[in-house]
Amino acid sequence: MNKRKFNKLLLSAGAIGLADIPFGLTLAYGQTRGGTLNAVVQPEPPMLCIGINQQTPTQTVAGKIFLSLLTYDFDMKPLPSLARSWTVSEDGLTYTFKLQPKVLWHDGKPLTSEDVVYTAKEFLPQSHPRAKAIFERCESITAPDAETVVFKLKQPFGAFLGSFDISNLPVMPKHIYAGTDITKNPANLAPVGCGPFKFKEWVRGSHIHLVRNENYFKPGQPYLDAVIYRVIPDGASRAVALESGTVQLTQWTDLELFDAQRFAKDPRFEMTTKGYEHFAPILMVELNLRNGPLQDKRFRQAISHAINREFVRDRILYGFGKLATGPICSKTKFYDNNVKKYDFSIEKAAALLDSMGLKPDGRGVRARVRMAVPPYGDMPARASEYIRQSLAKVGIAVTLETSDAAGWAQKISNWDFDLNLNWPFQYGDPALGVTRNYVTSNIRKVLFSNIGGYSNPEVDRLADAAAGTIDEKKRQAYYSEMQKIMVEDSPVIWLNEMEFPTIYDKRLKNLVTTGIGIHESFDNVHFQG
Repeated sequence: MNKRKFNKLLLSAGAIGLADIPFGLTLAYGQTRGGTLNAVVQPEPPMLCIGINQQTPTQTVAGKIFLSLLTYDFDMKPLPSLARSWTVSEDGLTYTFKLQPKVLWHDGKPLTSEDVVYTAKEFLPQSHPRAKAIFERCESITAPDAETVVFKLKQPFGAFLGSFDISNLPVMPKHIYAGTDITKNPANLAPVGCGPFKFKEWVRGSHIHLVRNENYFKPGQPYLDAVIYRVIPDGASRAVALESGTVQLTQWTDLELFDAQRFAKDPRFEMTTKGYEHFAPILMVELNLRNGPLQDKRFRQAISHAINREFVRDRILYGFGKLATGPICSKTKFYDNNVKKYDFSIEKAAALLDSMGLKPDGRGVRARVRMAVPPYGDMPARASEYIRQSLAKVGIAVTLETSDAAGWAQKISNWDFDLNLNWPFQYGDPALGVTRNYVTSNIRKVLFSNIGGYSNPEVDRLADAAAGTIDEKKRQAYYSEMQKIMVEDSPVIWLNEMEFPTIYDKRLKNLVTTGIGIHESFDNVHFQG
């Protein structure tokens, strides 16, 4: 189906209204078999291989195609996925997973423990921003039989059982990727997974069409016939699509937050901010510490004083979130509020810049920097513009640079920026989602790693010590000290702990059931007529 025919079909569906679309066969307990869920994806993902690309749109779509060993509830406790059971040895070194029986890849090949071993040992360390740091801790990763995988650690790793979600360990098909250049494999655009939905087509600029996997290992699931992700670049058009019934689901930054507040009051829809616990992102300004005045912490601290975090929370995020105090979100383990605070003060910012000898020129400019604007809707664009205006008041001239998702990822990965607005995920534990952005060993030209080039041996030591013990009190002590040092160093500017509204048609059931939220497989999602 070409883009024109597809859009005509969906627009006609929206015109008659969602109530007139038959969803299919009603099963016991009110579940309805069949029907197509139309959802927004924005921006359009650069690819659909979640093992290579970790941008939010890729994770959202690919979470229906690929699976990992585990998923996690709202309290970050592990739940079965591809693994039906698991055990941990008393010394915390050996993790044994038993796989679901008779799982098939979408091309009909059997999924075995060898696929898991290949993914963890060979595939992910080449391209994944966290996998190298996680799985290099293993002394061995073995497959004693087709349904058993054993991870043996060199030393205890307190966060290891939290490492097996779809974003950290998406199991990849060895028979598709082994022996190839994984970055250029055609399956990156037409993926072969094992999840409840199979890839059907991708019409660039229009939609990504997934269809029911009839050979899914859970009997009777998935309930939906298809999931279609519609590419709608304009925020106002996304709101119209939801209101008209053309789509039934928006998430993350799909809607302007004032629109989200409006839809939350509409009886046709439900709104929740649950399902983001695993991610717990902090909106922050990443800094390239290799460049010019950014090498001096006084310059970085001046930026921190020049930005009004309360304004960002109230006027840009429309109250969705709270002020951040440092690198660890208050929803994530081992948060500590006892750190240096940077109040909004133009005077303090100017004094720090003066102490560096950065005097204003005839135009009032002390320094010039470039800021990359992430292409994830209107919110980051407005936030970037606000930051530009705020820094101008203290003599820092900011040039905003925009691009599409692929261009932005390439620019940041290649360290081609001074400032960058971002909100990396924390993944439930600092050892998984926080320290990767700051430890020296993870300075890499890979998106969502330590792309800023921050290096502090004491932070490295504390991060390693906290990760290398299963004693929760010791981990807290290490991370508390680490947070104090990092807030003083200001390698990035932490602004706000973010909350995101998921807005969906009220007849959708079982949509958000875990801390992974809309990145889940949707195998249990159904319409209730």
